[in-house]
Amino acid sequence: MSSLQTRVTAVAALVLVVFMVLASLALERAFQASARSAREERLLGQVYLLMAAADADDNGLTLPRELAEARFSLPDSGLYGQVSDGAGRAVWRSVSAIDQRIPFAIGLAPGERRFHEARDGVGNAYFVEGYGVLWTIGPAPRAYTFSVAEDLTEYRRELAGFRGSLTGWLGVMSIILLAALLLALRWGLAPLRRVANEVAACEAGAQDRLHGVYPRELRALTDNLNALLAHESARQTRLGNALADLAHSLKTPLAVLRGALGETSLQPALAARLAEQIHRMDAIVAYQLERARARSLTALAAPVPVAQIVGRLIATLTKLHAGRAVAATLDLEPGLVFRGVEGDLLEVLGNLLDNAYKWCRAQVEVGGRREGGMLVLWVRDDGPGIPPDQVRAVIERGARADVSTPGHGIGLAVVHEICRAYGGDLVLTDGAVGGTLVRVRLAA
Repeated sequence: MSSLQTRVTAVAALVLVVFMVLASLALERAFQASARSAREERLLGQVYLLMAAADADDNGLTLPRELAEARFSLPDSGLYGQVSDGAGRAVWRSVSAIDQRIPFAIGLAPGERRFHEARDGVGNAYFVEGYGVLWTIGPAPRAYTFSVAEDLTEYRRELAGFRGSLTGWLGVMSIILLAALLLALRWGLAPLRRVANEVAACEAGAQDRLHGVYPRELRALTDNLNALLAHESARQTRLGNALADLAHSLKTPLAVLRGALGETSLQPALAARLAEQIHRMDAIVAYQLERARARSLTALAAPVPVAQIVGRLIATLTKLHAGRAVAATLDLEPGLVFRGVEGDLLEVLGNLLDNAYKWCRAQVEVGGRREGGMLVLWVRDDGPGIPPDQVRAVIERGARADVSTPGHGIGLAVVHEICRAYGGDLVLTDGAVGGTLVRVRLAA
């Protein structure tokens, strides 16, 4: 997950789910304990009612046919009662317990009380309350165990209803809390989105610094970015001025030397050699200036539309080669942009298209795609092509495949240097229809 908001939301949602699950378990345990305790107290009350209704004579204990709790008189009502003697024999059973195998408590010592969950022979579960007494009315004291049992059907139904209600309410609460969390997170991350938008505006050249007022936690970042942008802008200005001054200071003496050479009466061979060296010095100066400028890359350059640059260059070259009727075709990915110095893109495409127009017979093709983080451009012509043994040589400074064609022989060398400065490369191969295919890659 590359999004900060997605990460925080995922972690918060996980924490919320774990919390709700644990809260659900805790509340269910608490409710279960409360319901069990309530059942225990209620069954103990039923035991006390049986004890209050019991009477003793010479034959033992007797209980009235009709009891205060009507469920004792209804068969299979879910509430069952029994009184057993010290030997564990039942001396009384409620009508509801007839033909039932209820696991009543028996054999309890006088004053002993027991509440537990028990099962009968077929797996039915019951809450059982038992109380041992010593009955002293009559000719001799006798020990009895009063026991009441209640099946768990109602208890389980009550637990299921509570569990369903709890799940529903906790689910609704989770959704509400998650929505509130997303709103709070969106509000909290709004300054980061503003920073991203302002950086994008700086990249597009719409503004030269970050203008927003940001929280204290982001102020160090935005202040450093503004300082970096100001430093980069000043550095680019100084570098541009220095390169312009250098070009002016070097080209003027070369022009003077070239003019003086024409006025001086020298031997033709010597004059030709001097003119060649002056011409070479001029080419070297142009090459080194382009090389230095290609290295002065800005990290926040405005995006340059590739199609616009290609269109301008083709229009210019078509006018220069109007007598040859060269057909230029484009195969550019829509919306393709170059994030770098516009002059570098002009230099790369200008040199490649200039060479293609010079050497083609009638057709030139320009294409471009974005592959991963690289901008890939290619220029193909249908000319004679470059001999394989000269491919490496023509990339070197001052090398030319045909000295009869005008040029200084540094165009492809400049293109190669610019590609390397942008972390890319330059590749020359044979075209599919003859001629040369030049492919460049720029990390932009």
